[in-house]
Amino acid sequence: MKKAIITGGGTGLGKELGKLLSKDFHIVLLGRTKEKLEEAAGEIRKAGGEVSYAVLDVRSPLEIEQVCSTKLLQDDLGLLIHNAGVGYFGPFSNTGDDELEAMFETNVLGPIRITKALLPQLEEVGTTVINIISTAGLRGKKNESLYVASKFALRGFGESLQKEYEDSNLRVVNTYMGGMNTPFWDESDHISDRSRLRSPVEIAEIIVEKYKSNDEITIESKK
Repeated sequence: MKKAIITGGGTGLGKELGKLLSKDFHIVLLGRTKEKLEEAAGEIRKAGGEVSYAVLDVRSPLEIEQVCSTKLLQDDLGLLIHNAGVGYFGPFSNTGDDELEAMFETNVLGPIRITKALLPQLEEVGTTVINIISTAGLRGKKNESLYVASKFALRGFGESLQKEYEDSNLRVVNTYMGGMNTPFWDESDHISDRSRLRSPVEIAEIIVEKYKSNDEITIESKK
């Protein structure tokens, strides 16, 4: 059974993708918090899936090097899903370097470094790489300037790899979805009407349904 590696796999969309994909893959969850990874892994096992996990902060080049060199991430890689992400919102004039660095380290440099670290295996077995980008990678948005910039960067990385590897068996799928209804928004007033947001389960179902036949998936918020 091939493996599906999911960053940010302990909660939200990552966990839901793990549950759905466990029918066809051995799930490998990566995330910063061991307790959340254990909880998500338990739910996947309860559903009958095979799952492993490793603690990894995608902002750390050293941790990426260490984890990607383990046997867990070396063999039979069917899917690599760059799901870990972070967002800070508000007027550009109020933004700071800490927020800028956190978003680019997590949303851009993490996926790039992990892909590079695993590239020989990805090419060899014909892995599908799925970039979870958000519709912020398609158009500018008010009070999201740095977040949008990070997502445009990930979009550019993914589209460039699509062209570079179009004659190989390595696939890259860019996924753009609207905001998700998660506890993240409990502490933010950036989204005024959360009823428009899709649940992580809804978005995971659409991605799993479409990723095999589409190189680009767009999932807009509800009207």
